[in-house]
Amino acid sequence: MPELPEVQTTVSGLQSVLPGKRVTDVWTDWEKIFREETLPSFKKNVVGKKVLSVTRRGKHILIHLDKGVTIIIHMKMTGHLLYGKYKQVKNSWIPADKGPLNDSFNRFIHVVFSLSGGKHLVFSDMRKFGKIVTAETDKLPHSPYLAHLGPEPLLKKFDYKEFVARLLLRPRGKIKTVLMDQAVIAGIGNIYSDEMLWRAGIHPETKTYDISYVKLKLLYGAMKSLLKKGIVLGGDSMSDYRNIFGERGHFQEKHNAYQKKGERCSKRGCGGIIVRKMVGGRSAHFCSTHQKI
Repeated sequence: MPELPEVQTTVSGLQSVLPGKRVTDVWTDWEKIFREETLPSFKKNVVGKKVLSVTRRGKHILIHLDKGVTIIIHMKMTGHLLYGKYKQVKNSWIPADKGPLNDSFNRFIHVVFSLSGGKHLVFSDMRKFGKIVTAETDKLPHSPYLAHLGPEPLLKKFDYKEFVARLLLRPRGKIKTVLMDQAVIAGIGNIYSDEMLWRAGIHPETKTYDISYVKLKLLYGAMKSLLKKGIVLGGDSMSDYRNIFGERGHFQEKHNAYQKKGERCSKRGCGGIIVRKMVGGRSAHFCSTHQKI
């Protein structure tokens, strides 16, 4: 699932190309993506409106239109947004030109926003778990899709003291699960939690209350550093994620734990082996030696 760095990479890309463009039409072969809205009602809300800006909240992309409407998009497991010129062939859409948009992971197109100027914003989602809804812009903080989210970890005001306070909302929770709880901190998922815990030397099943303040300080620094690094590297494309131009990110080239099962730990002088274990219904990858409970 795209996490904060992948979503921010997408948002930054969209912010560079969408403002000023109008939505001229919406196509889909999967109306359920609009959740409680029908395609006609969704089109009524967005067609003819101009994009003002694109922002992020947690793992949600917010496309702000004029007249007080915002499109909320969650990419879920395998979704990603792509921008370019497309053409319709029977009941499907394909890129009009050669290039990264033709990557095989970009071919599962289920929603197409036609834009003024002849370009398109399309949503590709192999497993069809994504969601797209509209909301009143001035009521976004109270939206059922956003109201439950915890603070943004990369804001300057999210300091070490608040970080510890948020984690201790789940004092007996396993730290891997707590880090991924969107109501505790917004935006962290499976990949980056594994990498943070590896860097801080914390076993993913350690109870939050049992982590020393020294380790918590290391974890806080790892969180800030790795999320920023993920953004700089354009996100993680070990699986489906691609940026809006269809290109791969590069964070997967810097993994120390995630999907490294059976490999020797890369921490200097460690000598451990990366193992995989299910924690709270999600896979956790960690070192057998320097990450102990």
